[in-house]
Amino acid sequence: MTHSQPLQGTSAPRENSPPQPRTSPESAVPASPGPSTGRLVGVDLARALAVFGMYVVHIGPPLSATDGVASRLRYMADGHSSVLFATLAGFSLMLIAGRREPKTGLAGRQARARIAIRAVVLLALGTVMAMEYGEVVILAFYGVYFLLALPLVRLRARTLAIIAAALALVTPQLSFALNSLLTEPVRQSVDAYDPLHRLSDVGVLDLLFTGFYPTITWIPFVIAGMALARLDLSATAVLWRLAALGAALTVAAYGMSLLLAGKDALRSTAEDGPSSGGSGSMPLDSGSLQSHASSLLTAGPHSGTTFDIVGSVGVAILMIVGATVAMDRLPRLRRLADPVVAVGTMSLTAYVGHFVIQGWLPWFGATHDEESWVTLIMFVLGAIVFAAIWSHFFRRGPLEYLLNAATKPAKHIR
Repeated sequence: MTHSQPLQGTSAPRENSPPQPRTSPESAVPASPGPSTGRLVGVDLARALAVFGMYVVHIGPPLSATDGVASRLRYMADGHSSVLFATLAGFSLMLIAGRREPKTGLAGRQARARIAIRAVVLLALGTVMAMEYGEVVILAFYGVYFLLALPLVRLRARTLAIIAAALALVTPQLSFALNSLLTEPVRQSVDAYDPLHRLSDVGVLDLLFTGFYPTITWIPFVIAGMALARLDLSATAVLWRLAALGAALTVAAYGMSLLLAGKDALRSTAEDGPSSGGSGSMPLDSGSLQSHASSLLTAGPHSGTTFDIVGSVGVAILMIVGATVAMDRLPRLRRLADPVVAVGTMSLTAYVGHFVIQGWLPWFGATHDEESWVTLIMFVLGAIVFAAIWSHFFRRGPLEYLLNAATKPAKHIR
């Protein structure tokens, strides 16, 4: 699902900025070449918030059981946390490939090999976890995103932004058309020959078109994150322009959806009950073709429409800019947030850990009150305490160390 680099670490040092303690070179779902420093600590903070958002969705009370401030918090987490993760995944790719300037020659080939190895590892890890926890695990999808984004790592910010915008406009409609053709007999025929589906019920069709985080409608988030990484986040003017862009995308997308689809345009599918993480595919299994087509005008979390993609990218940009500014302009807050930032530097560990711990604690299923926030708070505090202690002694999280070690063979590329 590393700092600034998945479902992975962060950063290259900011210009004229001293190195910061307790940031690791690699965070959860991608991983970065070296420790986070300067303004990119904000990226780690954003990644930590994405982790906690996933906790809210997977452990916290369902949207139907909340109201008031809790309801708004739960709604923001549903869909937006995983989108923020995907956007940061694209950012992380550029940390490996060369953030402001793409690596070329031998360094470029080795960087692309590292990314490819990470993709394969995440695909394998995600498949193994899906065997145990179902298709709500995003890691296998990340592996596919990385592989498909690999040819784009040398492009400029403007080009990447144009590609992301074009895909946001086109892929939801394409997804709608393809999903309407993927009838049950067709799916069964393809799945019968799909080894991934036989292993975990999350096969190639799910990864590309019909799963919880289908590549066809989620790849724009990754490419948008790649474009962000190419920008100079140490420049105040850039941050102001990004904040204006994020606000404009958010207001335009959600406002247009409300105008076209009515008061239920922003409704989350989780409102009907507990959310298992959301589905990124279009709901094409019931109702008339006309009603399915009208759903393309909605913008609820995980609806996979153009309005959802554009609005969610806007929210992700605002989160990243807000975290960056907060860490840069508020030194006291930055010191207080250090343990939270540590979670962002080992987000793969934090993400995988919350699934594993739920499975290992025999009392969890029997005592977990789905309408209580207590368990969620325990998991959040546990992640913060663990990350703060671990980062005091080690540069990377446990799984980040293993992921980094898996990419070592890339140095033999010539």
